[in-house]
Amino acid sequence: MSPLQKIAVGFDGSGDAEAAVRWAFELARQVGADVVVVHAVGLLEYAANRGAAVELEQTVERLTREAGIDPARVHWHVGDGDPCSVLIRAVFAPVAADLLVVGSRGQGAHAGLLLGSTSHELAEHATVPVVIVPTGREGQ
Repeated sequence: MSPLQKIAVGFDGSGDAEAAVRWAFELARQVGADVVVVHAVGLLEYAANRGAAVELEQTVERLTREAGIDPARVHWHVGDGDPCSVLIRAVFAPVAADLLVVGSRGQGAHAGLLLGSTSHELAEHATVPVVIVPTGREGQ
């Protein structure tokens, strides 16, 4: 097994996604990997809220500072499509992730579900290891 070089973490701005980013940053610090923060967009997202991407990037910059990770090791990737498809494609170039990290639920979370649809689908279809960071377990 080759060493972990690149971690892709899904980020939609939710609390669970923030926990996943924090977890990915901590692992990256421990193993010396780069982190690619992946955000999926559809055509309607840009029309509905043009400032959303800027706000998300600012949140990632804040999380980077808080984690004490070198900003040069953190990259931003916006992909067109549904979150699961964009994350599954992140194992190929240009991202080429060795590991996928997601929160257990994202923005569309339904109360009472242990896993959201994206994390569930990734666990079933990803070709690289997937870490699903449970709610309330950030940084652990």
